[in-house]
Amino acid sequence: MSGIVLSASVRQNLLSLQSTADLLATTQNRLSTGKSVNSALDNPTNFFTAQSLDNRASDINNLLDGIANGVQVLQAANTGLTSLQKLIDSAKSIANQALQTTVGYSTKSNVSTTIAGATAADLRGTTSYASATAYSNVLYNGTAGGVTAAVATTTLGAAQGTFSNTVAVNAADGTTAVTGTMTLIGTTAATKIGSAPADGDTLTVNGKTITFRAGSAPLAAAVPAGSGLSGNLVTDGSGNTTVYLGTAATPAATVNDLLTAIDLASGVNTSVIASGLATIANSAGQTPSSIAAGVVALKSSTGADLSLTGKADLLKALGLSGATGGGNASLSVNRTTTASSLGSLISDGASLNVDGHVITFKNAPVPGSAGAPAIPAGFGKSGNVITDGNGNSTVYLQAGTVADVLNAIDLATGVQTASIAANGAATLNTATGQSKSSINTSGQLQLSTGINADLSITGTGNALAVFGLSGNTGNATAFSAARTSGIGGISGKSLTFTSFNGGTAVDVTFGDGTNGTVKTLDQLNSKLQANNLSATIDANGLLTITASNDYASSTLGSTAAGGAIGGTLTSALTFSTASTPVQDAVAQTARANLVSQYNNILNQIDTTAQDSSFNGVNLLNGDQLKLVFDETGKSSLNITGVTYNSKGLGLAALTVGVDFIDNAAANRVLTNLNAASSTLRSEASSLGSNLSVVQIRQDFNKNLINVLQTGSSNLTLADTNVEAANSQALSTRQSIAVSALSLANQSQQSVLQLLR
Repeated sequence: MSGIVLSASVRQNLLSLQSTADLLATTQNRLSTGKSVNSALDNPTNFFTAQSLDNRASDINNLLDGIANGVQVLQAANTGLTSLQKLIDSAKSIANQALQTTVGYSTKSNVSTTIAGATAADLRGTTSYASATAYSNVLYNGTAGGVTAAVATTTLGAAQGTFSNTVAVNAADGTTAVTGTMTLIGTTAATKIGSAPADGDTLTVNGKTITFRAGSAPLAAAVPAGSGLSGNLVTDGSGNTTVYLGTAATPAATVNDLLTAIDLASGVNTSVIASGLATIANSAGQTPSSIAAGVVALKSSTGADLSLTGKADLLKALGLSGATGGGNASLSVNRTTTASSLGSLISDGASLNVDGHVITFKNAPVPGSAGAPAIPAGFGKSGNVITDGNGNSTVYLQAGTVADVLNAIDLATGVQTASIAANGAATLNTATGQSKSSINTSGQLQLSTGINADLSITGTGNALAVFGLSGNTGNATAFSAARTSGIGGISGKSLTFTSFNGGTAVDVTFGDGTNGTVKTLDQLNSKLQANNLSATIDANGLLTITASNDYASSTLGSTAAGGAIGGTLTSALTFSTASTPVQDAVAQTARANLVSQYNNILNQIDTTAQDSSFNGVNLLNGDQLKLVFDETGKSSLNITGVTYNSKGLGLAALTVGVDFIDNAAANRVLTNLNAASSTLRSEASSLGSNLSVVQIRQDFNKNLINVLQTGSSNLTLADTNVEAANSQALSTRQSIAVSALSLANQSQQSVLQLLR
C-alpha cells in the first residue's frame, strides 16, 4: 500500500470530499439537536452563558409553587374575613332587634309631683288671667256723608228697597192694568196676566226657589212632611214655595199668590207650619210686595237685598222687566241705609267664628216674635239673638242691632253666659269680674277677650269687614287679641338632677320660656334629654320624670346610675321616691332569646376563624407566612397573621339578665360590633394589599423565567432554515466531489494503461 502514489488531483478531491463530509456532519448534528452550540467546543462563551441563564430560570421556577401556595393562603384568609364580616352583620341585626323589641321594663324608674293647673303648654301651674279689651275699626251709620259713628242701637238691617217698573197689562186687550186677583193662567184673557208660566217653570229669589205646577194644590194631609199648605201655595217654611196654577178651565193661582211666594223667599213674609197647614204673615216691621194700578211694588226685606231671576216673558207680564222671550231675566232691589242703620250692611248667611264658636247672621225675624216661628227646643232668645247656651248664636238681621252682635260675641268668649228658661227666654249674665263688650262714642267695638282663651275671630261673607275686624287695610282674614296673664305657681323655682348614666347634669329654672327659662313640656324635655331623662304631664297636672328607654334598667338617684333630684322646686313641691324599674317578663324573655342567638353567632366566629387555613397556614389564627421571590432569598415578603376569633375581635359572650336588658346595654354591644367590623375591614384591606403584591411578583417571576429562557435560546439555538439549506448545499457539494474524484481517478488509470 505504501507503494501507492496518489496524484495531486485525486488527493485534492479526497481532501475536499473529507471537508464536505465534516461540514455535513456538523450541519446534521445542529438540525437534530436544534442548537448551534451543543458543547463548550462549539462556543464556550455562549455555551456557559446559556447554561447560567437556564440554571437561574430553573431556580426561579422552583419558587413559583411556593408563591402559588402563598396566594391560596391569602385567599383562604380573605374568604374567612368575608364570612366573619357577614357573621358580625348578623350579630348587629340581633342587637338591633333588641333595640326594636318592647323595652324590657313595664315601668321605668321615675319621680313625680303634681303642679296645680299645669299643662304641657305652661308647666308653671295655676295662672291668673284678666280680660283685655280689643278695638275694632270705627263703625259708621247710614247718615249722609258716612262719618257719623254707630251706636249700640244701630240696626244691622236697613230700610226696605222697592222695585217699581212699567204698568202690567192683561192678555185680553194689552191695555187693562193687571190686578192682584188676576190669575196666572186661564182661558179668559181678560182675567189673566199677559204671559202665563208653564208647569215646571221656576223663579229664584235670594237663593230660594219658587216652582210653578199645573193642577190644584194638594190637601193638607198630602203635602210633604215639614211643608204647609196655604191657599194655592205649599211652602217648606224656609222660603221655597210651590205655586199651583190650576187648569186652563179652572185657574187657581193669582198675582197676589205669586207676590206672597216672593215675599216668603225674600224674608218679608214668614210661615208657621202645623199639621200640614202654613200660616203666612208679614214679618214684624216689613211692608209686603203689592200691585196697584198695574204697577208691582216689589219689596226687599230689611235684612237682605232682593235678587230675582226668572223667565223674561213672565217678568215682563208683571211689569218687572223689559226683556221678552223664554230665556231668563234678572232684577235686584237694594235696601237703603239710614241714620238708624249701619252704613255697611252685612250679607245674609255671613258668619263669625269666635274662639271656636259660630255666630250666624240670618235674614228673618227672630223666632218667638209676632208672626215668626217658635224658638227651637233647647235654644233661648235674648233680643234678636237665639243662642244654644254653649256660645253658638244666630243674630237675626231684620231687627238685630250692634248690641245684639256684642252680646253674641260675649257669649262665645264666656264674658257672658246664658240661662235658658223653659219658655225659651235666655237670660244673659256677665261673668264675675268681667266687663261686657260695648261700642264707644267713636264707633269702635270694645271687645272683651274674656279669661278662658285669647280672642280669635275669623269670618265668612263680609262679616269681618262690616264690624271693622278686617284690619286697617280691610284685607285681614282674622282678628285676634291676647288676654292679660299672671304668673304661674312655680315660676322662678329650679329643678336639678345630677348626671344620670353619664348624661349631662340638669339645672332647670321655670319661667316664661325666655332667657333660658323653661315654660313648656317640650322645653323641659329638651333639657332632660341630654341627661337620659324624659318628662310627661297628665290632665291633672301630674309631672312625671322618667328614665329614658336606653336606661330602663337603671334607678334614678342610685349610686350606680346617679340622677339624684334637688333644687328649690323640691322644697315647694313633694316629689315621690324614685321607683325601682319593674321588669316585663315577656319582653325580657324575648331579649334573653336574643342573647342566646348572639352567643351562637360568636361560636360561629370562632370556628370560622379556625377553619380559614390553607396547607396548614392560617393567617386568621396567628400563623405567619413567608414568601421568597428570588433564587438568592434576598427578595421576600413576611405576612404576620392575626387572631380573629371572638376574643381577638373584642367580643365577649353575653349574659342573660345583664346584657340586652335595656337599650343602653344593646347599644354597648353594637359599639363593640362596629369596632370589630372596622377591624375586619382594615385587615381585609391589608390582606388585599399583600395579595396584590404576591400576585404581581408571581407574574413577574413567570415573565422573568420566559426572559431568561429566551436569552439562553438566543445564545444556543440554531436557525433551522439556514442549517437545512446548508445541508442541502453540502449534499450537492459532496455529490459533485465524488464525481470529480471519480473523474480524476479514471484519468490516472488511463495514464497507467499507456505505460503498460
